[in-house]
Amino acid sequence: MRWKDVAAFLAPHGWALLSGDYGGVGVGGLATAGGIGWLVREHGLTIDHVRAVEMVLADGSIVRADASHHADLFWAVRGAGANFGIVTAFEFEVDEVGPVGFAQLSFDASDLAGFLQAWGDWVVGSPRDLTSFLIVSAGRAGQPPMAHAMAMVDSDDPDTVLARLQPLADAAPLVGQDVRITDYLSVISNAGDASHSAEGEPTARSGLIGRVTPSFAAEAARFIESGATYFFQLRAVGGAVHDVPSDATAFAHRSAEFSVVAFGSNRRHTNDRWNELIAPHSSGAYLSFDTEQGDDAVEAAFPPATLARLRGLKRRFDPENVFRDNANITPA
Repeated sequence: MRWKDVAAFLAPHGWALLSGDYGGVGVGGLATAGGIGWLVREHGLTIDHVRAVEMVLADGSIVRADASHHADLFWAVRGAGANFGIVTAFEFEVDEVGPVGFAQLSFDASDLAGFLQAWGDWVVGSPRDLTSFLIVSAGRAGQPPMAHAMAMVDSDDPDTVLARLQPLADAAPLVGQDVRITDYLSVISNAGDASHSAEGEPTARSGLIGRVTPSFAAEAARFIESGATYFFQLRAVGGAVHDVPSDATAFAHRSAEFSVVAFGSNRRHTNDRWNELIAPHSSGAYLSFDTEQGDDAVEAAFPPATLARLRGLKRRFDPENVFRDNANITPA
């Protein structure tokens, strides 16, 4: 089951279960890792809507985990689920989501650092009904860097939507725009039914940061212009994500304002520049977007206390480390 299928089922009822930004992603992986979706600032992460799971554990037993049954396992599966079992069923609490505003805005980002900071300030300063993702690419063949901002506003009032967007529209020369009133299903139905045909193994790095500071914006601009990435994205994470205590789920970085993601074709070059320029600003990682494996990657993703608790639970539920792929948390 993919997220566009979930959206299609819920839409006739006026409901939505906020996931990522691509409807072709499978439900299980995202719903046990985090889920940074189009209305995350208003409705929180996907894992914040999980109310129970049915899981097959390493010993073959089947359990239900929720706030009252196997509560420790329920805590762990929301943020580190791949390490603890195979989730065969979810119970979610959905949101009422009606018509929304959806904008795609393209900018001449010649002042790349300046635009990154302007976009970050705009997101943090906006009401929670706005969530935005930003994709930036370096200029080629004498062309300036381009920034493509996508934003969803939880309103069907055109004046409200335009009022939310106007501060960003004034931040840099606008070279393309598409703003419309639509529905969540239309936005998330952005995946075909054909099998995946991509080739190659790109390097992907991820980080979680606070506000976009002048220092981060300058270093991010250097990273993009260095050729270390062909896809650089910032996603809003704040708002309702902050409302959940940091120890409520295994996803502990609740103070983050943004997720940073970079894809590169040269692993060494991408990693070297990432470690030099982006990592010093990060205080966590989102493992669904990171191809690095090993203890260093796991330690970057979880605070020490969270990781210690996860390793203790791993020893209890999977002492032989059966579930050892996807950023393996080793038993204590």
